[in-house]
Amino acid sequence: MKQLIYCSRPFGFDRATLAGILVEARRNNLRDDITGALVCRHDLYIQLIEGPEAEIDALYARIADDNRHCEVRLILSNDVSERMFPEWQMLDDEMPTITWSPEEVADGAIERTTPAALYAMFEQVASRARARPAPAT
Repeated sequence: MKQLIYCSRPFGFDRATLAGILVEARRNNLRDDITGALVCRHDLYIQLIEGPEAEIDALYARIADDNRHCEVRLILSNDVSERMFPEWQMLDDEMPTITWSPEEVADGAIERTTPAALYAMFEQVASRARARPAPAT
């Protein structure tokens, strides 16, 4: 199984756009046996996706071509034996996890952060997710 983390900058971020992304992701991810989490705010998306390698590669290619994302950048790609978000077709975490200010993000905070630190951030998100119910599919 493949696990991938990428970041991007949203184009035209608002609640309606985010809701549409989440509905579409949950439907398609259920079909493709993909799980994961999206950490987001108006200036930043950081996402972890996991599942079968071919489906993860195809999803990442679609994300890279999606006009709702700008500056898509692969941060980490690993083979894993267990899912971090097994119950979530797509968990959404609207930034309680990330502590960088918009100014720090604009100044390159994400680029200076190590892949291991971003992976650890997703481990914190996963830990909190275990305490909340996954949305019905």
